[in-house]
Amino acid sequence: MTSTDQLSGTQAPADRRRWFALAIVMTAAFMDLVDVTIVNIAIPSIQKDTGATFSHIQWITAGYALAFAAGLITGGRLGDIHGRKRLFLIGIGGFTLASALCGFAANPDMLVAARILQGAMAALMVPQVLSIVHATFPAHERGKVFGLFGAIVGMGAVLGPLLGALLTEWNLFGLEWRPIFLINLPVGIVGLILGRRFITESRAPKALKLDLPGVGLVTLGLLMLLYPLTRGRELGWPLWGYASMAGSLVVLAVLVAYERRKTARDGSPLIELSLFRVKSFAAGIAVQVVFGVGLGIFFLVWTLYLQIGLGWGLLKAGLTGVPFSIAVSAAAGMSVQKLVPRFGRKVLQAGALVMATGVLLYLWESERYGQGIAPWQMALPLIVMGAGMGLIFAPLTDAILSEVPREHAGSASGLINTVQQMGNALGLGLVSVVFFGVIDDGLAPAETGPAFVDAFQYALGWVAGVMGVIFLLMFALPRRSAEAGPEGPEGVDAAGHEVAGEPEEVLTGAKG
Repeated sequence: MTSTDQLSGTQAPADRRRWFALAIVMTAAFMDLVDVTIVNIAIPSIQKDTGATFSHIQWITAGYALAFAAGLITGGRLGDIHGRKRLFLIGIGGFTLASALCGFAANPDMLVAARILQGAMAALMVPQVLSIVHATFPAHERGKVFGLFGAIVGMGAVLGPLLGALLTEWNLFGLEWRPIFLINLPVGIVGLILGRRFITESRAPKALKLDLPGVGLVTLGLLMLLYPLTRGRELGWPLWGYASMAGSLVVLAVLVAYERRKTARDGSPLIELSLFRVKSFAAGIAVQVVFGVGLGIFFLVWTLYLQIGLGWGLLKAGLTGVPFSIAVSAAAGMSVQKLVPRFGRKVLQAGALVMATGVLLYLWESERYGQGIAPWQMALPLIVMGAGMGLIFAPLTDAILSEVPREHAGSASGLINTVQQMGNALGLGLVSVVFFGVIDDGLAPAETGPAFVDAFQYALGWVAGVMGVIFLLMFALPRRSAEAGPEGPEGVDAAGHEVAGEPEEVLTGAKG
């Protein structure tokens, strides 16, 4: 669709093409989400096959996360400058290549390097997903689209370990763990071909420049924060780790001051600080960080609880999460299509309370049944938790971006993904306190399982508390988004302006 078509209201060809584009970018988002979780469950197989040390194993998982988090804001801004379609295609192509390098890695060092490259390519690809949606779909359609996005996130979070368990246990072609990476190749190649054809190019309407000092500062600040959190427990929480985390706050403060001057000087900052003057964006970002902390704690301790505390095998542990995934998907679609347009912010707050209820129910069942608990007994609390997460995640994305100017969609998307990764990293760091901190050293083999069960129960109390904090923070969100509330009809924002195809957004032909 050309810009002329967009402004003249020619919708028939655009509808078909943009829904194809949505399927492509959602598939890429799902591929990234699965790749984050699929590796953990295959770690024993990787270690046995390659002779990887514990340090290698740490970096196979942490290298991806660090490169991903450090590059997200830059990736979003590059999309604003050079075109979101172009950066998406570069990202998915690089991600596919890096996946091949992971799958064919000859030794642990090569695997670590390929995982870092994979995370860097994901940082180019992932911010463009929300940006392309934001720039392609009019406001009255975005709620439905973000509902689909929330469902994809829910499925990716839980199906990753299940898929990893299946691919590892099947040992396809005698490749053991390698198919968990090689499965990305056909998906990435198809996404690259179809994305080139169906995704419409978009970029910021005014010429922007890449803020290299800003890139350096944000990368340094995030690495100084996330590296000690990632390696702290392994290294015994050394003093330099605390100094690095404290120093990261100084670096990020310098970044804010520099970005303000950069904005005043040439209007091309890496981080658009004006976004934080949009109440819905600032409040949503705060919720996103805390939500990430809760999820970071839960998913790691849950995996340790199932596999070490209860002694379950890979497949049994992976299948246990299926009810959670189904509940997230169902609730996400219903929340944005049916509930949010009618009840607004109350849906997200209800989601926090529902998820907290599921966590407390899980805690009660774990205490009652101990190590004798069965998967079917976990189904009810997992369904309740999944429903709560679905009610939060999908409309939260819509609420954060609903009032963001479209020319800053890339920067906003990068910030959303970055703070989510930061929240997850903080949650993973807190696991050393809320989980490992209550497990005694030097446990006998017979004592390990019960100790992990007790630690899981303790950690669930923290997760329930995090949900309570999220509930309170949500009072700062707008009661209703502009496109769903009483402020105006569909396709009209609160000021009465049409939002389906604003002329200031630069769109070019579908083939770029």
